[in-house]
Amino acid sequence: MIPASLFDSAHCGSANLLHALLCVFVMLAIVAEKLPGGIPSFDGKTNVGRVRIPGSVRVDSAHGTIRMTGSGENIWGNQDAFYFVWKKVEGDISCSTALLWEGTGKHPHRKAGWMIRAGLEPDDAYVDAVIHGDGLVSMQYRKTKGDATYEVQFSARVHVSLTFERTGNQFTLCVLDEEGKVHPVGTITVELAGSVYAGLVVCSHDSTVEETAVFSNPRLEVLGSIPQEKRLIESTLETVELATGVRTVVRRALEHFEAPNWSRDGETFVYNSGGSILLLPVRGGEPQRLNTGFATKCNNDHGISWSGKELAISHHGTDGKSMIYRVPISGGDPRLVTTKGPSYWHGWSPDDKTMAYCAERNGEFDVYTISADGGEEKRLTTTPGLDDGPEFSPDGISIYFNSVRTGQMKIWRMKADGSEQVQITPADEYNDWFPHVSPDNKWIVFVSYEKNVDGHPANKNVVLRVMPVTGGEIRILARLLGGQGTINVPSWSPDGNRLAFVSYRLIAP
Repeated sequence: MIPASLFDSAHCGSANLLHALLCVFVMLAIVAEKLPGGIPSFDGKTNVGRVRIPGSVRVDSAHGTIRMTGSGENIWGNQDAFYFVWKKVEGDISCSTALLWEGTGKHPHRKAGWMIRAGLEPDDAYVDAVIHGDGLVSMQYRKTKGDATYEVQFSARVHVSLTFERTGNQFTLCVLDEEGKVHPVGTITVELAGSVYAGLVVCSHDSTVEETAVFSNPRLEVLGSIPQEKRLIESTLETVELATGVRTVVRRALEHFEAPNWSRDGETFVYNSGGSILLLPVRGGEPQRLNTGFATKCNNDHGISWSGKELAISHHGTDGKSMIYRVPISGGDPRLVTTKGPSYWHGWSPDDKTMAYCAERNGEFDVYTISADGGEEKRLTTTPGLDDGPEFSPDGISIYFNSVRTGQMKIWRMKADGSEQVQITPADEYNDWFPHVSPDNKWIVFVSYEKNVDGHPANKNVVLRVMPVTGGEIRILARLLGGQGTINVPSWSPDGNRLAFVSYRLIAP
């Protein structure tokens, strides 16, 4: 083990202001994230790969900083070269730090940050959380030895500190900004078995030069190996900006909640937890339970009318079957809409006169519509196989839904009367669920599972994807652990600029 006292503790006087600012920023991080104190001690320091200029490290305990200088061609592709200060550990890990580069640097993609690595060979599997020379924040990873490197990027260049956590095989990176807001970058899965090397890295991205990064108040907490059955569910209600992909945490708690709706006035989230419907201010705070009378077994299929006056809910009655009800948005006694079950609400027509839903009848799940006042239901899909998630377009002309009729779950569109059913997302590496159309009728967002996943289970690696209503390129908005409960129901902001969703983690008690 290399204690802090064995490092050169000399401090660069010209950097006093830099260090002072970093310390102030990290105090915000400590308050927000409740991180443990103390600069970590490491077991070793290594130049990984072919490095022309050996790296060096100095600890300044008085100011809570670690100053690292390193070289190396890159951390990318299937071979890496960088300077690494590490500790050998097992199990769950939580890391954080504020980071600033010294000087302008030669290459915009010099990298510094945290890394968790299977070994010290240049082609070993790893996951890192790094800040580039140009301010880009990214989580890079190589899933297996010798494989290519992949990346999840954070679009904004404004940040204060990084929080990088391993929970089982899941790796999550978050950024804390100047206002103390937490912005998740993403969650990915990489299997790193047994002991791993966790520590700080610097790479110059040019083997002919060396670059220096200052880490302020770095934290490395080892939680150890946690049996899966002892892990707790952590739910996070987030928003994501359509234009930038920047995600912001609104509520994070050790409880299970699902499926946020965004109120028509833009002020409130409506979501479900434990059979209840909860209201949460968009700015954050404590949720309040909505009075839904006897309906205390509500699932994640609920949504607000276009007028904003009513809420549709799906409640499991005494027979256990889900039925659709409507209640005033301020709460009150539920009014039954469907008389047959199970029925799962998914959409209001723009005039609030019709509801679209998924229902199981005679062993087949199909799309139905019904008057919001109740009455006779109309079956719109008859093809064998699951049809689910129906939602009206804002102009009322179309209904979007997901269907497995081709052998792969994809997004489809039909006229509101059920005619002209066409597939709109192509066959690719994903199964697509729960389409939601933006209020301006320009975009469709949906959740996509890996192709080998059957159904829409919880706690899977998923991506939120968005595409133009008119067709075209599909892009990824977010990578997360989730699926069931993430975005089952309409969740666009009224202006169509943001989306609300729920991500999950299985963490240590």
